[in-house]
Amino acid sequence: MAATSRCHGNRPMIIVPKKDIPDDILRDSVLAHVAAAYFSVGKRLERKTRCSATRGFILSALRGGVALNQNQIATLLGFDRTVVHRAIKSMVQEGLVSERKAKSGRAIHVTLTPKGHKYRNRLINVRIAADDRLRRELTPEEHTTLLRLLKLIAELEF
Repeated sequence: MAATSRCHGNRPMIIVPKKDIPDDILRDSVLAHVAAAYFSVGKRLERKTRCSATRGFILSALRGGVALNQNQIATLLGFDRTVVHRAIKSMVQEGLVSERKAKSGRAIHVTLTPKGHKYRNRLINVRIAADDRLRRELTPEEHTTLLRLLKLIAELEF
């Protein structure tokens, strides 16, 4: 069995280590390559920011001064309520979000604190820097083609 190429032209392909996704799956699947790239980028951003994707998505859901309860956040993000509850609990302890009882019912609304806003802005800046780094690696035509192909993949009906 021939080894899969780790290069495209003169540029190395960025994928997760071989042990994460078997070579036979990578060789035969465009979607596996898309997933490998996504997870690889996510892992590197998590290491750089020391912020899990879950926490990042929660911070994003709370942008613009919105107040949501944990169930609303879980539903909005498509996450398990327990995962959201644990993440929010630690974020409250770190002072990134605050909780307050809703005026009616039992719900507890979660909002970003000033520290949470600063933290979220730092995460955004790291992501923008990563985007800029990618843009410098791609020609304008490659960038346009990549976005077109990713859109096609995202909208494809299975």
